[in-house]
Formats: sequence, structure tokens, C-alpha cells
Amino acid sequence: MPDRLQMQDPRKQHPAPPFAKQPQPAPGLTRRLTPAADHGEDSYVGTGKLEGRKALITGGDSGIGRAVAIAYAREGADVAISYLPEEQPDADEVIALVEQAGRKAVAIPGDVADESHSRQLPKRAAFELGGLDILVVNAGHQKSFSCFDDVTSTDFDTTMRTNLYALFWTTQEAAKLMPPGASIITTSSVQAYDPSTTILHYATTKAGIVAFTKALASELIKKGIRINSVAPGPIWTPLNPSGGSSQEKVENFGGGSAFGRPGQPVELAPVYVLLASQEGSYITGEIYGITGGAGIA
Repeated sequence: MPDRLQMQDPRKQHPAPPFAKQPQPAPGLTRRLTPAADHGEDSYVGTGKLEGRKALITGGDSGIGRAVAIAYAREGADVAISYLPEEQPDADEVIALVEQAGRKAVAIPGDVADESHSRQLPKRAAFELGGLDILVVNAGHQKSFSCFDDVTSTDFDTTMRTNLYALFWTTQEAAKLMPPGASIITTSSVQAYDPSTTILHYATTKAGIVAFTKALASELIKKGIRINSVAPGPIWTPLNPSGGSSQEKVENFGGGSAFGRPGQPVELAPVYVLLASQEGSYITGEIYGITGGAGIA
């Protein structure tokens, strides 16, 4: 049995702060994280829950998207990932891991903030994979500012386009292609419920994702398509060291959670699997909090 599945104290299951300051340019690379993040590379074992499925994961090169790609492949799905061209080294590793699981892997570089690219993603994935029945909208932009006055219109616009507009564009096109039984999963955040001033523009988009998911659920179920969202708390990914948080916050990242540590991407993967699989057949319009005890009420 993998260590991840053996009973143990969850407070001590993964690294806890203090961590070293580790600035890196956005969008950030997984390979530069210290300590290394756990995406399930050595621990996730599938049981065929997604056998024969075809999945598109935006932001699939690192962090939560990487963990989901690994889990989906090991559960039997073929996987397409989208990512920024600057993230190619991380994407190459994910493609290799998907192929090692015996599944087809498709790499689609580009910026989801570009409408043409976002709208083409579902069509491209469906063409390359021979269909599309799972969409995970996970790509996100987060940049921290010391105070409200420092937030620029440029970054506000970038955050909105990456986190909200891309969600709208990609989901609108995917819903036209996906068959009954398909599943769409968005990635919101605890920030939608307990926003931080330093990333209030990011928090605003995450609250929008919650509303978008709940509103669209009643329409898509008429087509037999389910849509749900996962709302993470502090998860150890390149998003924070690359500008999503101050370096001072990186040093104690996740230390304020009930567990005294940040979550690891692999700890979210089983929920994304549930929501994509037929085991989640009666779940739609729901927000699943994985917040380290903070809750989403």
C-alpha cells in the first residue's frame, strides 16, 4: 500500500513551515520549489475509475493541474493539458508521466487569456483525443500586492481574463461538444469565502467562479452534463513563490491552517477524480472545500 494511503497523523504527513524564501519569476516552475511538491508521482494508484475517458486540464503542467493529470491517467483517461509556453519544462514531465501510465497525452501550449486560444482548446483536445468528456478549468493568475492602492488596472485585467474570461470561453465551447455523462470541474478557492486584501482581485475571480458554477449547473444538467467546483485552501504550488504571495508569507505558507502545514496537490486529486467519474453521478452545482480546516461556509 502506498504510504499516502496508510493511516498516519495528517499534520505530519507532508512538510510544514518554516520554508526558505524562494522567489522565481511568474508563472513559476514546479522543479524550483523547496521542498518539492507532491503531485502523486510516486504514490497515486488508480483503480480504473476513468477508463476510456478523454480529459482536458487547463494549467495541467504544475500544481493542482499536474496532480489531476497524473491521477486521471492512472485512472484510465487520456489527457490533454494546456499551459503557458514558459512552463514547457514542467509540461514535458507531465506528458511523460501520462504516457508512462499507458495513456495518450496531448500538449497544448498557449495563453488562456487569449480568447481565440481558449475557445479552440476544447476542439483541439477533442480532435487529438477522439472526444472530450471531462473538462478541468484550473489555470489561474495570482499576484500579491502590499496594499489596495498598488493593484494596477493591467494586473486586474490579466487576473480577470485568466481566471474568469477563460473559464467562460472554454466552458462555453466544451459544453457544445461534450456528451451526456460528461463532467466539468472548475477550481475556485477558500479566497471566495475568506478573501485577503493583498489578492482581492484574485479572490474576486474565485467568488465569480463559484457563482458561475452554481448558475450553470441547472442548465447543463438538461444536457446530462455535470459541473462542480473544488475550493482549495493553501496548497504548495509555484503560484505563491512566483508572486502570488510575499516571500515573508511563503516562509510560513500554510502554517496558519488547522494542520499547521500547506496541502499538497496530490491531496486534492481524489476529489477531482470523484467529480469526473460515474461515482459522482448525482453531484452537480456543488463546491467542494479542501481548505485545511478553514471551511467554505
